[in-house]
Amino acid sequence: MKIRRFLSVFFALLVSFTSVWTPCASAAETEEGSQEDAIPEISVEAKAALLIDPTTDEILYEQNIHEPLYPASITKVMTSLLVLEAIDAGQLTMDQVLTASATAVDLPYDASTANLKEGEQMTVEQLLHCILVVSAADACNVLAEAVSGSIDAFVAQMNQRAQELGCVDTHFANPHGYHDDQHYTTAWDIYLFTKAAREYETFNTIVATGRFEIPATNLSDSRVYYTTNYLLNGYRNADYVYRAANGIKTGNTSNAGYCLVASAAKNGRSLLSVVLGAERVELETGGYRVMSFYETIRLFDWGFDNFTRRTILQTAEPVAELDVALSSVDHITVQPAYEVERLLPNNLTADDLHRETTFYHKVVDAPIAEGDVLGEITLSYGDTVYATVPLLASNDVEASRLLVFRRNALDFLSRKSVRIGAIVLVILVVLVVLWLRSPLRRNRRYGKVTHGSANRRYRGRRH
Repeated sequence: MKIRRFLSVFFALLVSFTSVWTPCASAAETEEGSQEDAIPEISVEAKAALLIDPTTDEILYEQNIHEPLYPASITKVMTSLLVLEAIDAGQLTMDQVLTASATAVDLPYDASTANLKEGEQMTVEQLLHCILVVSAADACNVLAEAVSGSIDAFVAQMNQRAQELGCVDTHFANPHGYHDDQHYTTAWDIYLFTKAAREYETFNTIVATGRFEIPATNLSDSRVYYTTNYLLNGYRNADYVYRAANGIKTGNTSNAGYCLVASAAKNGRSLLSVVLGAERVELETGGYRVMSFYETIRLFDWGFDNFTRRTILQTAEPVAELDVALSSVDHITVQPAYEVERLLPNNLTADDLHRETTFYHKVVDAPIAEGDVLGEITLSYGDTVYATVPLLASNDVEASRLLVFRRNALDFLSRKSVRIGAIVLVILVVLVVLWLRSPLRRNRRYGKVTHGSANRRYRGRRH
């Protein structure tokens, strides 16, 4: 008996011990697994930052992207856009020679220039290289005068074009970005006009250039220029060369800080970043770090390493069924109007997304044609909406003539005017029936009936 009691107590304690510790162990494993799968958070040391997929406009990271800030020489992206549009319109050609005017080269002493001289001649293509690679303000002025006749007229055109592109928080005061209190934009607006400029292959080629040479001009010997974008070329600083980078433009003034709009491509994917208002930080080693380049590299690595493009919706996928009326078929399946691919964090799959289906009607009446839009589906995760797609009928559904006639008849009878007319008709019928049965009507039909001999008339034959 003592042995049995001992064994029972022992096993009871063992079960109790296991029940206490096993959940804790699995909870720890779950927590550890979730930490391993979670996307690492990132913060950017700058006044504003944006990381986006320029192909689909999917935002991966945003920080104060609608706050108006000084863009410095990133302005030159908009300047180059207007020049390229003027070339498209036949107003200029790439090999057209332009002459620098006195007003074009009249700039503050600390402005970034290509050291153009009054009367010096360069082609439009060479001047575009000057503004996008070496960030030359004087080249901007030369091109502005060629496009619009004057610098002021060109600035007005810049502001008009910005509004057309949806840049609602942007105002330009010059074509080059030298500081002016009324010269500002946002990270989002920079993305909008940069995206427009990237439609031109000439732009993409020039902003990816690390080094270029301008042959001797009428007033200068040949010159070699290196890009201000340290991501592309290590001539100025090799610490920030990023092999996947392919553009675009730097900016820097004491008021704007260090700014950079950059693009990169890796494994068939493209990303575009904007960093505004970064600083140059001194390091303990005695050197310094330009945070616009440093944070851009961090953003690119974070985006490429932690997001994967996945198909989250397929056109052949039946999403739901919708009830059908006026047909022998009682339901119809619906499917997405088009396939959707999105960048998802590596710890998410399409199955993890919440799907919300909305139909325009609870029941849809036949006839229905294949491809009719019957609703929409929204895919989201948390506060992020990845897609909203129309839902289409997957096949034709014919209507039943009998059911349509029955519905039409019921609809006709349910009209208020018809009901009122029916009531009036019933009342009239009742009145007619009552009138037909009334004594007054019978008296009028057979004549007035009287009593006494005085008024009797003999209508028989006389003898």
